[in-house]
Amino acid sequence: MMANSEGINRLNDDIIHNILARLPALSFAAAACVNKTWYCVSTQILSRPKLVSALSLNPSLMGAVAEVLNKVLCKPIRPDFAIACISDDFGLKLAHRLIRQSLGSNIPVIVTVANGIMGRDVLTDEFKEVKWGALFSGFGEEAYARLINEGIVLTVGYLPGLKVEAVPLQRPPKAYQAPWIDNFIKDIKEYSASVSSSPFPIGIILFGEESTDMKLVLEKLDYAMPMDTVIVGDERGSFDFVHKSGNDSRLVCSKKGNIEAVALVFAQDRDRSSGTIRFHVALSNGVSAVGPRYKAASVKSNNTDCSTWLTARREGQLELLDGQSILLDINNLLDNHIEAPDLYIGVIKHRKLSTGAEKPMPRTCIAYHGVVGGDEEYLYVDGIGIKTGDFFQFYHSDPNTALASLTKVHDALKDIKLERNSKSFKGGGDNGTNVFGGLIFACYGRGESFFGRHNVDSSAFLENFPGVSVSGIFCGGEMVRPCTTLIGQCQGASPISCCLHVYSTVYLAMSYTPPSAED
Repeated sequence: MMANSEGINRLNDDIIHNILARLPALSFAAAACVNKTWYCVSTQILSRPKLVSALSLNPSLMGAVAEVLNKVLCKPIRPDFAIACISDDFGLKLAHRLIRQSLGSNIPVIVTVANGIMGRDVLTDEFKEVKWGALFSGFGEEAYARLINEGIVLTVGYLPGLKVEAVPLQRPPKAYQAPWIDNFIKDIKEYSASVSSSPFPIGIILFGEESTDMKLVLEKLDYAMPMDTVIVGDERGSFDFVHKSGNDSRLVCSKKGNIEAVALVFAQDRDRSSGTIRFHVALSNGVSAVGPRYKAASVKSNNTDCSTWLTARREGQLELLDGQSILLDINNLLDNHIEAPDLYIGVIKHRKLSTGAEKPMPRTCIAYHGVVGGDEEYLYVDGIGIKTGDFFQFYHSDPNTALASLTKVHDALKDIKLERNSKSFKGGGDNGTNVFGGLIFACYGRGESFFGRHNVDSSAFLENFPGVSVSGIFCGGEMVRPCTTLIGQCQGASPISCCLHVYSTVYLAMSYTPPSAED
């Protein structure tokens, strides 16, 4: 009789599991509170991490937000964070308020204005890459050119075993740059140490404010964090986010003037171990070098419009060159291009960096600056931080380089799948390492207009992980660390680091390995 009773209980648990697993998120959350049995079943259903996303091109903000919320919450999930990327025609504050009404105020929610979005359409279930104000060719019955200026992509994550928080980069009025960047890094490390056994997070998703030069921020983060801390993000946008201060949550807007960036920080949860979540990154480069190397001879920084005026000499030569002469040489080398590509200079910077009271240590990095123009006096580039004596080389946007780089990215992402088949891996099936979600950060200059066909940037992820949720945005500066086109550590990597790229696409893949039987 007792055996029959145990069998019935197991059968009842199976029935409850089957029912609860079909519930939408809000009903699922309510069901988990019914009794202890239902709570345990609910916990079992959500034993693995989830990343869900949805895209809507509904021209109505309220309609678009409702569509993506309904989609991401149609199955069980307990959100740990949310990222919404919207068009400039939508209102930040209203979008943020609508999303928080459904997701609550106890999790970090970041709403950012992007230059375009990527994701799976809630109405057609087709994956789309859409840039605002650019011609969109459409799919299937939509196969006609049209302009799109409204839309949203929402990503919601559940990451058992990790803690997630939004940490702002705050600049006090009239403050010198370095100290408040040091304070930002200190805040990240203090948060990680408060929830984890380490002061270093496993990953950071970073969103910069549209008027902020993030080069020094990234240089300092790269210096301060160990190599296994992954950093990705968008250099320039505008955003609202929820920031916790103690037990209180408050809404913060970047346009208030003293918020330069916000970091979504992912740290190990010391109180909960549910397997291993890993962040993997890959980079598709979209620029090619052109011309000789130059050495900056004179440098003037214009802090008002964040630009630099400079003269230079070719490496190993004494002749002083103005901007007009330099650009004439470069344009002659690019004379065979049908369309004039975008030009940048990549500056090799040998600097000494430190955080806090540490002794400054030598560091070498490369920083890209967009070329604005040149005249009989100076070469004009955007950004500051260039010094006399710095070497630089010109780079131009190049779709052929980007396509070749995407092949390497495709192979790198494929390596994650092959990990479960390696000789050192002892799992298989449900016990194997699985990619459960991803994010893409692509330069606004790429996309259909750059490659001549749609969905090129997203194809590397979609082909390797069909059915896995992935979303993305078009950026004004793509951030990634470690900088490599390979997953994990770069083999034979140059000691010159670069965390902020141009005409690139950055891929973040999240994988999960369940705990082994021995754990």
